[in-house]
Amino acid sequence: MNAPLRLAGVDCGTNSIRLLICELSEDGTLKELTRQNTIVRLGQGVDETGRIAPEAIERTRVALVAYVDTMQALGVTRVRMVATSAMRDAANKEDFYGMTRALLGRVELGKHADVISGEEEAALSYAGATADMDPARGPFCVIDLGGGSTEFVVSQRAVSTRMGCVRLTERFMRSDPPTTAETDEARAYVREALNEAAPLFDGVRTFIGCAGTFTTLSALTQRLESYDPARIHMSELLVDDLLATTTTLRAQTTEQRRANPVVHPGRADVIAAGSVVVEEIVALARERAGAHSIVISEKDILDGIVASLT
Repeated sequence: MNAPLRLAGVDCGTNSIRLLICELSEDGTLKELTRQNTIVRLGQGVDETGRIAPEAIERTRVALVAYVDTMQALGVTRVRMVATSAMRDAANKEDFYGMTRALLGRVELGKHADVISGEEEAALSYAGATADMDPARGPFCVIDLGGGSTEFVVSQRAVSTRMGCVRLTERFMRSDPPTTAETDEARAYVREALNEAAPLFDGVRTFIGCAGTFTTLSALTQRLESYDPARIHMSELLVDDLLATTTTLRAQTTEQRRANPVVHPGRADVIAAGSVVVEEIVALARERAGAHSIVISEKDILDGIVASLT
């Protein structure tokens, strides 16, 4: 009997690098073996300089070394790594490619990170985020809020916008906590960016938020004592409850946010900016589709990446 095929997906975003390893069963289903997340802030300064900082590449390399060690220990034979907003914007992509080629080649010869378009990023996120949803609740709009960009996808239509929690923090919300003027400036930028995505909202029945800002806001809104993926996945938040959370969160300092056990320490300084993006998204969802709630998914682009290997 052949050993079961083990697949790995790596998502390298502006703020974090994440790993998912699954085993492919004979019936075609995927069994999750491990899911890991490391904040590396790869997009540090990219919005301003157009280049990936050497120290950011080094942080990412250290995290990827650990991931490759895990892949080898678990017998992974196929891997796909995607890089998103920070890499799309960076002039020195080859430094990053070379690093990933050297490491991923230990798992599958010739592999390196793929820098994917915002549209492909959205499609992969949609596949992952809707995997556990009842189709009767569609049409769905999946919203993947990252560090440098936010993707919106409804069925085969997708829009990628240049707004994310790291980009907005570096560009607008530099005080701790952010000032009213900084927040207003960021909000105006988000509203402008949302104009392109707005038509996708028409006719949507269920909005699904994925990635770290949304999942952290779910944990906070539910008042969880620790980050519990099982309670966060497929949680449904009333818009009014979510807005109460974002308002409270933005008034706190980074250290106050970091003291909460459900907030990842590497997300504490950028989630205030993420909260502005969320507020404007749910306001638009109310206006265009009459939405009163949003579903939060722990599954996202990582699950789509692994599924693309089957």
